[in-house]
Amino acid sequence: MYEIFADLHVHIGRSESGKPIKITAARTLNFANIAKECESRKGIQVVGIIDCASPYVIEDIENFLKNGEAYELKDGGIIYKDKVCILLGSEVETSEKGRNGKKGAAHNICFFPHLNDIKAFSQEMSHHIKNITLSTQRSDLSGYDLIDIVEKYNGILIPAHVFTPFKSYYGNCTDRMKDIFKEKYDKIFAIELGLSSDTYLADMISELENKTFVTNSDAHSLPKIAREYNKMQVEDISFKEVVKALKNEDGRKVLVNYGLDPKLGKYHRTHCDNCDCTIETKEPVDKCPNCGSDKVTFGVFDRIELIKDKEKSKSPENRPPYVYQIPLNFIPGVGGKTIDKLLDAFDTEMNILHKLSNDDIEAVVGEKIAKNIINAREGKMKVESGGGGMYGKVSAE
Repeated sequence: MYEIFADLHVHIGRSESGKPIKITAARTLNFANIAKECESRKGIQVVGIIDCASPYVIEDIENFLKNGEAYELKDGGIIYKDKVCILLGSEVETSEKGRNGKKGAAHNICFFPHLNDIKAFSQEMSHHIKNITLSTQRSDLSGYDLIDIVEKYNGILIPAHVFTPFKSYYGNCTDRMKDIFKEKYDKIFAIELGLSSDTYLADMISELENKTFVTNSDAHSLPKIAREYNKMQVEDISFKEVVKALKNEDGRKVLVNYGLDPKLGKYHRTHCDNCDCTIETKEPVDKCPNCGSDKVTFGVFDRIELIKDKEKSKSPENRPPYVYQIPLNFIPGVGGKTIDKLLDAFDTEMNILHKLSNDDIEAVVGEKIAKNIINAREGKMKVESGGGGMYGKVSAE
């Protein structure tokens, strides 16, 4: 057994030929560049690319496998340079009956062991989605129906960023996921927390007690890969081993979730769209206390306060620790040039974030920036809450 780092939610912006895949993602985010970024700069051993059901991306994957640097594994996944395992995924938006009879929508990340599996999934989903070439398009399915199609092609389904105000199960569909998945709820063995929540908030909801939590980047650009990630204990890197870790089977498991302090997330607290202020009242509110407007984007913290069914957050014994990790580009004084300088000296971001001493870092970037990096690692930075689509801010104490 050994330990690996995994980020299971990375988007593709464009295909190799320049075709749009995820409209809001960077053009440089293509299949090959993600593999290279994880291997050479990030130090991530498993990456889930969740736009692989697009026929344009499938074509890119087929070409990628021809270049001799990557190959498919019998146990699932594509190995690049014998260092990175790529999981072939698809993010699907489901149509749900939302709160108070309103229409709801939720995102799901689905992973498949082999290229043939996701090709067959893509073909079937083209009957449920208007444009299968684009990422995260609305389907005419509920999560209840989608999970059967995913399993038909040997895949797994993980509800994505489950608390965010838009496109998530708790955010705009339901107070209990069990009401949507019904007798199939046990087939959901992992959920993605999202940038604006953490283990301690999620464990206020009792139906999540037996679910594995994962923290992922939802990266829309190469630098954002691994801003949240997981440490797993596995036998080797493959689809099969990652599934075992998510199911907590045969000694495989998620050891640590590394994520942003939820306050840094874009939707942590309720935000007034009218007077553009983040509302940090003790009790959740649906009207702005400053201007009286009801045009508010409900925050993750506030949603959990409304739907929780436990007075105190109590995690099950096997729940891994959630460690607040501030990404390098959030830290004051750490811009692109500084990151390049650090990577030239220390190879990967995982080395910088986990292994180096203050003296190592100071020798490359000086005392002030080194101190900020170490303080961020040790949770000694001041954090200002985000909301309404704006990230929170980090500043030195």
